[in-house]
Amino acid sequence: MDMNAYLSMFIDESNDHLQSLNENLLRLESEPEELSIVQSIFRSAHTLKGMSATMGFEDLAALTHEMENVLDLVRNSKLKMDHFIFDTLFKGLDALESMVQDIVGGGSGKADVTQIVASLQIILKSDYSASKAAEAAPVSAAAAVSTDSAGAMLLDEYQSSILLQSIEGGLQVFHLQVTIRDNCLLKAVRAYMVFEVLERSGEVIKSDPSVQDIEQEKFDFSFSVFMISNVSLEDLQTQILNISEIDAVVITALDTESLAVLNRAPAAAAAEAVSVPAQELKAAPALVQEASPSKAKAGGAAPAAANVSRTIRVDIERLDTLMNLFSEMLIDRVRLEQLASEIKRPDLTETVEHMARVSSDLQSIVLKLRMVPVDSVFNRFPRMIRDLAKSLDKKIDLIITGADTELDRTVIDEIGDPLVHLLRNSVDHGLETVEERIAAGKPDTGKIYLRAYHSGNHVFIEVEEDGRGINREKVLKTAIKNGVVTEEQAGKLTSDEINMLIFAAGFSTADKISDISGRGVGLDVVKSKITSLGGNVTVDSVFGRGSRFSVQLPLTLSIISAMLIKLGSEKFAIPLSSIVETGIIRKEQILNVHGNRMIEFRNSIIPLVSLSKVLDSPDYNENDEQETEIVVVRKGDKWAAVMVDEFIGQSEIVLKTLGKYLTNIEAISGATILGDGYVALIIDPNALIK
Repeated sequence: MDMNAYLSMFIDESNDHLQSLNENLLRLESEPEELSIVQSIFRSAHTLKGMSATMGFEDLAALTHEMENVLDLVRNSKLKMDHFIFDTLFKGLDALESMVQDIVGGGSGKADVTQIVASLQIILKSDYSASKAAEAAPVSAAAAVSTDSAGAMLLDEYQSSILLQSIEGGLQVFHLQVTIRDNCLLKAVRAYMVFEVLERSGEVIKSDPSVQDIEQEKFDFSFSVFMISNVSLEDLQTQILNISEIDAVVITALDTESLAVLNRAPAAAAAEAVSVPAQELKAAPALVQEASPSKAKAGGAAPAAANVSRTIRVDIERLDTLMNLFSEMLIDRVRLEQLASEIKRPDLTETVEHMARVSSDLQSIVLKLRMVPVDSVFNRFPRMIRDLAKSLDKKIDLIITGADTELDRTVIDEIGDPLVHLLRNSVDHGLETVEERIAAGKPDTGKIYLRAYHSGNHVFIEVEEDGRGINREKVLKTAIKNGVVTEEQAGKLTSDEINMLIFAAGFSTADKISDISGRGVGLDVVKSKITSLGGNVTVDSVFGRGSRFSVQLPLTLSIISAMLIKLGSEKFAIPLSSIVETGIIRKEQILNVHGNRMIEFRNSIIPLVSLSKVLDSPDYNENDEQETEIVVVRKGDKWAAVMVDEFIGQSEIVLKTLGKYLTNIEAISGATILGDGYVALIIDPNALIK
């Protein structure tokens, strides 16, 4: 049997089963006595084990088999679920997801899961109890690293942050315990030679005792080091042991969890939990989905039996090919409509009109084929919030609504990371601790609402929490200190404009570095990503009561409605979704405010932009005109009037990228082919409004 022919099917179905396992384990955490949920989990694990064994992924099958054994005891009422079992099963799921991702990347799907398997085997023992399991569990990397007798932290916050960032960046972090022979006469020299090897192999972050004490021989015959390494553990060990009079070296590879234990900072453990990449999993649409990490209330009432539907899996590349072919047909349709209007033959006009109606229906179907429920992104967040809440010792309810709202696949692919930033920000710095909430007269459980809904040609996704809210006074002081705004500008800002300052690059009001988020850390990335998708993000906040981030996204990025305009002999397209209205202005209506041209529009003064100057038009200059057509465009709550030569009319256009050779072109987001065969560049209104 040709296994490669079935690999794609295996990956798709494995992702489905893994998502189902995650969701059902969250539900079971809420209802640990509900055996029907255990049966569903067992069936998914059993199927995944069989698929893995058939495909030859033995490590994946072996780990799933151990998890299946534990679930078998639970479903037969021979074992009761507890926090240790849940944590172990979730760690097993994380390992399974990593192994499947390795297979996706062309790997063998192998992984070191000895600790997880050992924990599962402890659970299978007849005398199992959570307390015994915790004592008998395999020694972790953190336990292998000893602290001093006073129990002081080995690493300060800065050092810990560097190591965490290195691990998240894919680098290796090691703890080394080096022992020099007790008959060595020049132990400081041997220690120096060890440090020379370490510095060639990476970067030393901390040594105990300090480097100065070691140089002055103020140590016994051993010392320990934390370092970031660019060589393997085995190579590093070999190099150090090659130094004469080195008695032993014990090297321990550290991960986020072991660093968290070492530094008594539970927040650090969450870094691993939130690094799972977004998957394109088959969505299970639900109008309302809940996940309470603290209480493990993941789904509320059990969902009704799913309607049986006949579906097939289609490779996404085929859909992309279909979309490209239809785009070409749409260009030809526009061309035929133009020719028919010129020739004016009734039978030709009638045929073209019929073709236009049929192709419009076809366009609707093709676009719907590309639409994916946002649940394919949302479904990974309950687990993420559960892990973050547990690591931060907070009580949180995640309430999801509108998960069946559909977006174009190209938008879905890109929106996952910005939402992760917003949710992590809400969990870490938006919501207070249990003690802070009780002191503020709030319920001890914080709520995060994740909503999606349609409005016109856009989809809105909102992340709202009932936490601290944005301290505008603190934001303003930080903005002035960091040079984001001047004191003079700060005095003129509205409340909404102050809120938006947190999206400035590198802006943060966090009092300390957090590996999960900081209020403002990463938000500039969120804004730039959403803007690149043709969307917009805004924030509303009431200090002490919470914040709401609202993300506005276009339904599709493939075919849009646009206004075609001319600048001399050149044609351009402006997306209709950005246009407020069109009009004509006379020269005397143009105002000069501090050297900037402005016009009065709807009882406010808005800037006037010369499109011919921005695009360096070769044969049009609006200064020669007494009257000029304008297009009023918007970017969030900011408006601007753009001067154009002539309006051609509205049209459905197909977006084409400019390719990798034409990059960073000011005010141009792409191109389209018009009905007459000419290329028209698509204006990016966001670039015209500063």
